Amino acid sequence: MQASDRSKGGRNRRGFLADAAATAGAAALVANAGVYAYAGENNTIRLALVGCGGRGTGAASNAMSVKHGPVKLVAMADVFEDRLANSYRALSRRHEKQVDVPDDRKFIGFDAYRHAMDCLGPGDVVILTTPPAFRWVHFTYAIQKGINVFMEKPVTVDAPTTRRMLDLAKQSVDKNMKVGVGLMCRHCKARQELYRRIKDGQVGEILTMRAYRMTGPTGSAHVGPVPKGMNELEYQIRKFHAFLWASGGAVSDFLIHNIDECCWMKDAWPVRAIASGGRHYRGNMVDQNFDHYSIEYTFADGTKLYVDGRTIPNCYRQFASFAHGTKGLAVISTAAHTPAKCRIYDGHNQLREKLKWAFPQPEPNPYQVEWDDLIDAIRADRPYNEVERGAMASIVTSMGRMAAHTGQEITLEQMFNHDHEFAPNVDKLKLGGPAPLQADENGRYPVPNPGITTKREY
Repeated sequence: MQASDRSKGGRNRRGFLADAAATAGAAALVANAGVYAYAGENNTIRLALVGCGGRGTGAASNAMSVKHGPVKLVAMADVFEDRLANSYRALSRRHEKQVDVPDDRKFIGFDAYRHAMDCLGPGDVVILTTPPAFRWVHFTYAIQKGINVFMEKPVTVDAPTTRRMLDLAKQSVDKNMKVGVGLMCRHCKARQELYRRIKDGQVGEILTMRAYRMTGPTGSAHVGPVPKGMNELEYQIRKFHAFLWASGGAVSDFLIHNIDECCWMKDAWPVRAIASGGRHYRGNMVDQNFDHYSIEYTFADGTKLYVDGRTIPNCYRQFASFAHGTKGLAVISTAAHTPAKCRIYDGHNQLREKLKWAFPQPEPNPYQVEWDDLIDAIRADRPYNEVERGAMASIVTSMGRMAAHTGQEITLEQMFNHDHEFAPNVDKLKLGGPAPLQADENGRYPVPNPGITTKREY
């Protein structure tokens, strides 16, 4: 686990599984009449975990750590038996009294999500933490069942699935479902206070923003050829950061938080993007990612957001976001996602004598706060649905990725109307079957070619 991926105050979703083995607010949409959103008569909210990797295991742990009323895990689903078994052991070790998942409620396979959700009823929550390519498929079934949802980011990886997800968002609102999206920075108390101060004019009019996630190799973004004897589809799902169809790649998965928190502070989504990027020192790596990305987003008023991402070892590291206004500098995040240590300076240098405000430490962990907020909304039956915002953050991130991969200026309108769906038959995949992306005779996959392949990313 990268050191930058965990907070000092607790585990994050990506890092929980490894740790356990070793030892504002919400965006609410007005809802119409629909399913009951509160828990049953015994006041217990039941959980089903769909996608049992580190993110899912961490999210389930956060859910069972909520202090207001009992929460119990009753079903688990994954494509891979080993991941489910590892997750079950980790969660049982930490939440022994809240994990009630006998063997007949552990489901394996591409249809496992259905069986897991069938164990739930109104007021319960399904946790959707598989690779994001499957998000719309699983969300569709959750809507049919009328159960509440927590889904990990990004919620889409291309334009067609974004349009589909926005339609599903409306359906979930109509059914009064409570739906959280794992953009936990929006639940950060420090960032929420900074947002209020920015709106109050304490940094003046925002002129420029900049964000960085320049780290070493991260997740499964860099991978070699499929091991001999392993099914290609299984390999791509296990190494999902490497393949655009499965995850949106390094941009969508790793940069979305910084992009989203900046757009939140600006109170707007950018309308176009230009970008650059490239691959270096790759040897026999066969993933589809660039090693570095530089994106310039432009908002409707002409102001800019500059985003730099890099996953090359032994380089300068920075993981932070900033907003420059006519009165000074706002530090949106400091190093990774938490603690944010939000601050405001007079002027644009981070000088101690120029510090005007800093959020007091320690901060509540936003990975936990987002679950506190979701469970509170379920128990109080308050409107709570973050899907539209999650879909917008996802497609804006994809817009920057496409600009880098094609070498073209991409507008938000162009992005929304694009017809390239990376995995149009993702709902029909089967264990042992073919993958959505096929290697060539040399075991390599198509990579973006800016200036050559300009109408689509690969």
